[in-house]
Amino acid sequence: MSLVTLLPFIVLIGAMFLMTRSAKKKQQQAVDMRNQMQPGSGVRTIGGMYATVKEVNEDTVLLDAGPGVDLLFAKNSIGAVLTDDEYNRIVHGIEHDLKSDADVVPDDASSLTGTDGSADAAASGDQPVDLGKKDEEPGTKNEAEEKTAAAEADEEPKKTDGDSDAKK
Repeated sequence: MSLVTLLPFIVLIGAMFLMTRSAKKKQQQAVDMRNQMQPGSGVRTIGGMYATVKEVNEDTVLLDAGPGVDLLFAKNSIGAVLTDDEYNRIVHGIEHDLKSDADVVPDDASSLTGTDGSADAAASGDQPVDLGKKDEEPGTKNEAEEKTAAAEADEEPKKTDGDSDAKK
């Protein structure tokens, strides 16, 4: 056999090797993540439930889902172990203090302009700004628009009560 004939098989075997290698790497990362769990850690199950780890056993995890609600899950059903900040943000809605010196993005664009607001007062004062399409004067419609308007006026209204024109 020639090298040209064997080349597709070599490429296929190489691709399969790379895919299985990356899948094994992801599996190992998931196992390591599940082994990091400790009582008190916040977790998300593969079903999307957020809870706190109460007890970790060899194959199972006891989760505290709320006051008086303890649930027993298989270790494999833990989708992610969350940091304390992330868990509090998602479950309790508590935002961790961001850097105080960071720029804050305004809700509107008024502070992004270089004016002090005097232009806003002048613009909102006497005359409203019309951003719509200008109305055309009567009689300036072109022929096609007039024919369309006439055809729509001549049409019969459509029946909406379920009657049909078919013979019975």
